[in-house]
Amino acid sequence: MTKFRPCIDLHHGQVKQIVGGSLTDDERNLATNFVSAHSADWFASLYEKHQLTGGHVIKLGPNNDEAALAALSAWKDGLQIGGGITAQNAEYWINAGASHVIVTSFLFSQEGRFLQQNLKDLVSAVGTDKLVLDLSCRKTNDGWVVSMNRWQTPTELFVTKDTLDMLAEYCDEFLIHAADVEGLCQGIDRDLVKMLGQWNRIPMTYAGGINSLQDFHDIQELSSGYMDATVGSALDLFGGNRLAFDDLIAFNGRSN
Repeated sequence: MTKFRPCIDLHHGQVKQIVGGSLTDDERNLATNFVSAHSADWFASLYEKHQLTGGHVIKLGPNNDEAALAALSAWKDGLQIGGGITAQNAEYWINAGASHVIVTSFLFSQEGRFLQQNLKDLVSAVGTDKLVLDLSCRKTNDGWVVSMNRWQTPTELFVTKDTLDMLAEYCDEFLIHAADVEGLCQGIDRDLVKMLGQWNRIPMTYAGGINSLQDFHDIQELSSGYMDATVGSALDLFGGNRLAFDDLIAFNGRSN
């Protein structure tokens, strides 16, 4: 059954909601929907209070380690961590309190070529049961291409059944942001959700464009309840007026 998973997106140490496609090294055109007055550990404690498991902390660029560590300390083993994760630092973040590490860019060369040895090195460092692969993607004429470097660089991997089958041998879960609709609050990528929902080997979380409770019900229907989902800018916790945090807690607690 589909459930809501919480998130903490960090940018320069603050909890923010950003339009995904605007996040580049040149931040003059950065589109920010929300900057929270609360700290990362405040959100982590709130999620622990309501036992919202399977959520993630994402470090969007530099200057986020201190805030990330505070969140992980506030709820040890309750949150996943992503952003700049490598085989060299993955164990550090697990020891710091993360339940899993989330990885994208380390799996590819600067040109976007898939580096299977790097994936094997990650498994050696923390094990498949602590590894989440972020296959965040952008839509092209040929399908959804996995994108790295804050979703700006396309890779050679497309999100297909064969790709999922191959990568599932190395990880515990998938996290998939639909980067083209991330932060826009204009609805989910229904075609992507439907395609992903037909594959059901390991847990998967969708992010991108959710703007109503109906979107959660649609994800439930399109994925036959297999896929979980997370939401940012539309949520009242992050300044939105389309989704209430309490309603999502109730959604998770529904009996059918």
